[in-house]
Amino acid sequence: MLSIFKSIPTHMDYKGQKLAEQIFQGIILISAVIGFVYGLIIEQFGWTVYIVLAGFAVSCVLTLPPWPMYRKNPLSWQPALPEISGESSQKPQESLKKKKHK
Repeated sequence: MLSIFKSIPTHMDYKGQKLAEQIFQGIILISAVIGFVYGLIIEQFGWTVYIVLAGFAVSCVLTLPPWPMYRKNPLSWQPALPEISGESSQKPQESLKKKKHK
């Protein structure tokens, strides 16, 4: 049962995050304009709120899950660097403490 949950991807790449943000803002903007115009025509502010909330719900469904369109550009990580022996392998705080006490 747990293997099913582990197989679900939970990440987006940076370009996917940018795309999700653009889609989210576009849907919110379009629904706000449509809601405002429709509410103005029928003179009911409630319908404006309903349309904006519906746009928000649609944008959440489209942008919150990590859909495959948001994972097309994975990062290629730099290979691990070998450790360098000597004083440079010390933590910066330790080397500063040694210099102050001298």
